[in-house]
Amino acid sequence: MKDETLLCFDDDEYEKNKGAIVPPIYQTSLFSFEKWDDIEQAFSNPDKSFIYSRLHNPGTRLVEKKIAHLAGGEDAKLTASGMGAISAAIMHFVNHGEHIITIKNVYAPANNFIAKFLKEKCNIESTFVEGTTLKQFQDAIRDNTRLIYLESPASITMELQDLEKIVALAKAKGIATIIDNTWCTPLFQKPLSIGVDMEVHSVSKYLNGHSDVVAGIMIGKEKDLNEILVEEHALLGAKMSPFESWLLLRSLRTLPVRMRQHMENGMAVARFLEDHEKIGKVYYPGLESFPQYELGKKQMTGYGSLLSFEIETDELEKVKSFVNALTLFHLGVSWGGHESLVYAPSISYSKELTPEEFKARDIKVGLIRIHVGLEHQDDLIEDLRRALDHL
Repeated sequence: MKDETLLCFDDDEYEKNKGAIVPPIYQTSLFSFEKWDDIEQAFSNPDKSFIYSRLHNPGTRLVEKKIAHLAGGEDAKLTASGMGAISAAIMHFVNHGEHIITIKNVYAPANNFIAKFLKEKCNIESTFVEGTTLKQFQDAIRDNTRLIYLESPASITMELQDLEKIVALAKAKGIATIIDNTWCTPLFQKPLSIGVDMEVHSVSKYLNGHSDVVAGIMIGKEKDLNEILVEEHALLGAKMSPFESWLLLRSLRTLPVRMRQHMENGMAVARFLEDHEKIGKVYYPGLESFPQYELGKKQMTGYGSLLSFEIETDELEKVKSFVNALTLFHLGVSWGGHESLVYAPSISYSKELTPEEFKARDIKVGLIRIHVGLEHQDDLIEDLRRALDHL
C-alpha cells in the first residue's frame, strides 16, 4: 500500500470490531484469562500478549504497527512522551562507563539527559560534535563508544547529518545509531531503510498534529523493541494511555494531507523571510541557499515547516518587540500542530544551559524559531511583515 492508504486502512480491524469504521478505545488496565495455562502462556510471550496495559493494549498496538510499517521498521513502541522514547532507546544501547556521540544542537532535554543525567547517574560519557562532516564523528570515536545519537534536521538551526556515511562508519565500528526523525516524519525521511538501528519521534508533533497529545515512539528491529518492552519501557513505566492512542490513530488518517500543506506553507514563509531586509539568515533545508540543500534532497523527500531565522539585531528588547507584535503566531514551546507558533531559544536556553554551553551552540540573541501551521500562508506572511515593521 501507499503511505496514504496504509494510514487510512485498518485491514482486519473492521471485522474484529463488528464493522466499526473507528476502532474502539480499550480503556482497561488489565486483561483476564480463563485458565492457568492461558495466563502462563501469556507471561511466556509478553511481547505478543495482552496482560496489563503498561506493556500492551490492543488500541495502542494497532497504532504502533501502523507507524512501524510507515517507517519501514519491524516493530514500534509508544511511550508517554518524546523523552520517554528518547531515554529508553538510549539506555537500551549503552551501559555504565560507555560513551555516546551526538550533535551539539540536539534537542535540549536530550542534551541534558545525555550530558548530565547519564554522566552523573551511570558514568556514561558523551562528545558533542557539530555533525556536518563525517570526520567530526570519526575523530570523536573512542574504544568505549557504543552509540551515535542523531537528529537530522536538528530542531534549532536545522543542520543535517549525512546519514548514509555515518551509518556505514558506525556499522564498521560496531556502534549503534539512533535518530530523532520528528522533523521529517517517516513520510519525508526513512532512516531505517539505510541501516539506522532505531528511530525515535516526539509523537506530540506532526504525527499527532493537533496539540492535544503528549507522546513518543521508538521504531526499529523486533528484537530491540522486545527487549525494551520488558526492560526500559516496563521498568520505567512510560506507557501510552489508551485514549491518547485512539487520538493518535485519528491523527494518522490525515498525516499525508497535513504534511503537504505544512511543507507548502513553510516554503512560502521561508522564501518571504529570505527576501526581507531585516532578516540576516534563514535556516530551512528546503531553500536552495541552505548550505546542505543537496544533502537534504538526497536523503529527504519533503520538508516540515519548522524553521529558524536571525533578526538583524543584538538587542533583546527588539526581539521581544517583534515576538509580542505577532498575532497569528502564538508564543509557546513545542510545534507540529495545526497552529503557528513562535519561540526564541534565548528564552529557555539561558536557563537550561550554562553560559559556556549556550555560547558553544553559536546561538544569537536574534535567533527566532517558528512553526508554520495550517492557516493561510498569505495571512501568516502578513503577520510576520507587520511584526518586522516594529523593528
